[in-house]
Amino acid sequence: MFKPEKFQGQKACVLGFGRSGRQAAALLARHGFNVLISEEHAMPQARRVDLPAGVEVETGGHSGKVFDCGFIVKSPGILPKSAVLTEARKRKIPVFSELEVALAFAPKGLCVLAVSGTNGKTTTTALLGEILKEYCARRAAQRRVFVAGNIGAPVSAAADELKPHDFLVLEVSSYQLEDSTFFRPKVACLLNITPDHLDHHGGMEKYVQAKARLFKNQRANDFAVLNGGDRYCAQLAPGLKGVLKAFSAQPSHALKTDVFFDGDEIIFSEGYHLRPPKLKGIHNIENAMAAALCALEVQVPADIIQAVFNRFEPMEHRIEPFAYHRGVVYVNDSKATNLDSTMIALKSFEKNPHIWLILGGRDKGASYEVLLPYLKAYCKEVLSIGECMDKIERELKGEFPITRCGTLDKAVDLAMARAKKGDVVLLSPACASFDQFQDYEERGRVFKRLVNERVKQQRIGAEEETR
Repeated sequence: MFKPEKFQGQKACVLGFGRSGRQAAALLARHGFNVLISEEHAMPQARRVDLPAGVEVETGGHSGKVFDCGFIVKSPGILPKSAVLTEARKRKIPVFSELEVALAFAPKGLCVLAVSGTNGKTTTTALLGEILKEYCARRAAQRRVFVAGNIGAPVSAAADELKPHDFLVLEVSSYQLEDSTFFRPKVACLLNITPDHLDHHGGMEKYVQAKARLFKNQRANDFAVLNGGDRYCAQLAPGLKGVLKAFSAQPSHALKTDVFFDGDEIIFSEGYHLRPPKLKGIHNIENAMAAALCALEVQVPADIIQAVFNRFEPMEHRIEPFAYHRGVVYVNDSKATNLDSTMIALKSFEKNPHIWLILGGRDKGASYEVLLPYLKAYCKEVLSIGECMDKIERELKGEFPITRCGTLDKAVDLAMARAKKGDVVLLSPACASFDQFQDYEERGRVFKRLVNERVKQQRIGAEEETR
């Protein structure tokens, strides 16, 4: 466990110059540590970033300075078996996650609620955060709500602002959990587990183990909320120490659930009936179930949960319809960075082949063959982009029509030229974005810009023809 007083006087090394790395370094510097940020990649702009006094930066590789430090804080994306971490462990230098270092500076009495899962984390975390904010505004004025982690700011950015009895709602990834040995949320929620990040974790077993760390340190008076209809989640149930609360929008044979969906309402074993938010797809029913269960376990009344459900809007990049032109709907699902997310997106539409699916990017190790039944049921054609076009073609084995587009720009042009009234053009790539974009958010915004620009051009052209 990271205890700041144990390491006072020792220099800290933060591996990675990303957002969480910079915030962790700033937090440590504010608490009197000298800090080295060491970044593997060349980043000429790094030294111009405004950082507190006492923070040194090296980029373009890890020097021997790393091993002169008393402890290391690992940014989430760094591979566990990277050379620098292997050497650090060989030298018995302690390695901590940004999450645990940040929480070491948080006050006692803080109520931590953590949400993880392959898909749905951000929507569920945002929904839970809104519920708790509404609760504090109405009933608990002295308590505040902070939403952090994989959503918005890293935990390190909020650590110094937290006070006892505040709510800290965290979206936590498998990357963060794999490094967190002592993390203990009061309420831990696991939405689902499907193949993702297998290249990083080294296989499905290690990926499941990373997710399971969410519950590892919970005690009998804590709460574990998980998807009873997900086989990997259900397998974790016997080992849980906290009070189990299970949900599933589909009939579950794996685990008895505390809430179900009757087609209109979400019904809880305690007797509450809630109308779900107006979000597309059965997966969002489950996200709402999970958020409600978490809120109920910290004594939020059902009427407050319903009030937030009534006003909650779809989030950007998550099955987000944003344009309608000549009878064609354009939908941005750039957050779909794995195969299961894309399958969920397809299942949220009516079952007939009317979707032009933009698929591809940087591969994450799973097989695209699992998409075939969904492509045949929902799609007209796949428009492939990015690094993994060859793999997509090879694994779909000529069983479904694919057009190689290479870039998002070309895919948009092709889709707009071919789509007919009643069709959907869906960006749901099933891949990471880092081959062509900074992140999935940039990819989604570029998609929306490209579509909106072309729609505008076509409308201007049509107006000129009628003059």
